Amino acid sequence: MNRLQDATSPYLLQHAGNPVDWHPWGEEAFAEARRRDVPLLISVGYSACHWCHVMAHESFEDPDTARLMNDNFVNIKVDREERPDVDAVYMSATQAMTQQGGWPMTVFATPEGHPFYCGTYFPRPQFQRLLQGLSGAWANDRATVLEQGSKVVEVLNSSASLPSGPLPTEDTLETAVRNLRESFDPVRGGFGGAPKFPPSMVLEFLLRSGEREMSGTTLAAMARGGIYDQLGGGFARYSVDAGWVVPHFEKMLYDNALLLRVYTHWWRAGGGPLARRVALETADWLLRELRTAEGGFASALDADSEGEEGRFYVWTPEQLSEVLGDDDGAWAAEVFDVTGTFEHGTSVLQLPQDPADPARLASVRERLLAAREERVRPGRDDKVVAGWTGLAIAALAETGMALDRPDLVTAAEAAATLLERVHVADGRLLRTSRDGRAGTNAGVLEDYANLAEGLIALYGATGETRWFRLAGTLLDTLLDRFADGTGGFFDTADDAERLFQRPQDPTDNATPSGQYAAAGALLSYAALTGSSRHREAAHAALGTVSVLAAKHARFAGWGLAVARAALDGPVEVAVVGPPGDPRTQILHREAYLADVPGLVIALGGPATPAGRVADGGVADGGVADGGVPLLEGRQLIAGAPAAYVCRGFTCRLPVTTPEDLRAQLADR
Repeated sequence: MNRLQDATSPYLLQHAGNPVDWHPWGEEAFAEARRRDVPLLISVGYSACHWCHVMAHESFEDPDTARLMNDNFVNIKVDREERPDVDAVYMSATQAMTQQGGWPMTVFATPEGHPFYCGTYFPRPQFQRLLQGLSGAWANDRATVLEQGSKVVEVLNSSASLPSGPLPTEDTLETAVRNLRESFDPVRGGFGGAPKFPPSMVLEFLLRSGEREMSGTTLAAMARGGIYDQLGGGFARYSVDAGWVVPHFEKMLYDNALLLRVYTHWWRAGGGPLARRVALETADWLLRELRTAEGGFASALDADSEGEEGRFYVWTPEQLSEVLGDDDGAWAAEVFDVTGTFEHGTSVLQLPQDPADPARLASVRERLLAAREERVRPGRDDKVVAGWTGLAIAALAETGMALDRPDLVTAAEAAATLLERVHVADGRLLRTSRDGRAGTNAGVLEDYANLAEGLIALYGATGETRWFRLAGTLLDTLLDRFADGTGGFFDTADDAERLFQRPQDPTDNATPSGQYAAAGALLSYAALTGSSRHREAAHAALGTVSVLAAKHARFAGWGLAVARAALDGPVEVAVVGPPGDPRTQILHREAYLADVPGLVIALGGPATPAGRVADGGVADGGVADGGVPLLEGRQLIAGAPAAYVCRGFTCRLPVTTPEDLRAQLADR
């Protein structure tokens, strides 16, 4: 029976035609397991996952394997990107049982959902033996199986949550830098050995802390390696080696959104032409490859095409010559280090250094990209995920302002408009949509936090107070529904579906932890409003950073970055002036060029003598309905637009020139 055909998840739709009798996650599957008195087989993955495809082709498309699954289990297929809460609780069990994790994740559970056997990818012969063995154990040794499931749940639920400490201090952050230096690779950048993942959140912390060696070495190495698409822009998920040479080719929205923001901040901090080029190419890649017809952003591009990982991206010297001719082909092979770095004599393009002839490089890249467009493209997972789109909104808004690309800000506005229209209702968020149609899964902590962060950044870029107001609504829900009562946050709301464990993880993974993302958004909102409730909640959420900084700083990068901003103020800039006035625009953009940790920007028109709001500003020196408190009382100076540099609403004398604003922001 095809129960996946109406799913909004491209991953579930990939399995709709399997001979496996798949159920989507839901009570119907659990009820069926109880009715049949059989265990659950829960398979968790995502559409861009290479090994998920391998297991699907080997096992889920095989009639004999499907028969074993259907006869002995109720089979549930879960998209981890739609249900991160389900993924989180079963990944905890998988890691506890096997000391490792990954996808596809394969979990055998009781009809109550208690896991009793877990693993990841299984080759078909091994998987068939496992199916037979576990069905036999269920039939012949049920008591042991049930006891195992109960023990796993008991252990996971009794595990102490990460202890919390005080708000991090300067000493805490210095300790974190020392801890990061212990695992830093000074030659190839990054931290630790293979595989290497882009350490986006850690790099943001290092840039905010003025640590140029570790951040700059890593950012340059990634930009010149195979993990970065040297033709089309955008970063792959990770590098399988320690030198950033051979990527795992899937490209994720969240990685590229985070890295876009980091490369923009690196350029702002002196990263030079390389930082600017990579930031703009990554932004253009996001718009070209991931933007959906509705204005959102698709979640991922697949690693595979034509059944082979990386086939779309790799080259041989012969292929280069075929496209470019012998002379340019040989030159390109040298410039891009085409020396058989991948499989079957192919290579992933790298750019170890800029060649002496930039015009020739541009021509070669243009021709190779055009030729590559004729290849079979990797699949695209076109569902829109609220939290990841929030990361993209923040990155595009800031990059558009800093690098003078208003089209990027416009793209951020379109994405925010889609989320406002499709994902938000009565202050609550739905996590996903596809083709403009909302999914049914509730937003989780990272959705509320990352979208609020993006909306605050978008307000700062546009002066549109609707985004500020929506951010405040989401943060109020976050505080009311996700708080754990001790300063932290659960990853699911208090009225979300009850799993055997309520997930809560304050550490970063591929994206900022929901808790640290919440801290960042709350801190920025407090900077715009003066709200002690939001500021105190932000500080409390950073308490676990103090615990992680000494030995596990790599898993607290975003918390460290937010703590850096909190200790710095954060600095607030209120720009007041008619939006069409070039003097307003110059002051506004100047604020985005400042290398200031966690800078928060407010933009609005001046108040008129009659108390009416001019161009969306504040009235009577006060706050208009829905206005931004940081703008209260901020006026033009001698009729000229002005910028106010503040901390905690205490401001320095207003300035009217970009030079004076630059000087104030540099003098912290």
